[in-house]
Amino acid sequence: MNMAKSKLVKANEKIAEKVVGTFGKIENTVVSGYTKIEDAFVDRYLTKEGETIEEAKERLKRKSETLK
Repeated sequence: MNMAKSKLVKANEKIAEKVVGTFGKIENTVVSGYTKIEDAFVDRYLTKEGETIEEAKERLKRKSETLK
């Protein structure tokens, strides 16, 4: 009985590792996609002439903090 339980524990650990790994991949894909959309929006609508996306984000962050 103890041997069977040990095999189940090992099988469950392998399944858990695969689930966590797959979740991590999905999470990275979603976050990456969101970041690309966010950057495109900032670039198109919120940057000032000659300003990079990063500079625009920083400017907006500072402005948001001063409004709080």
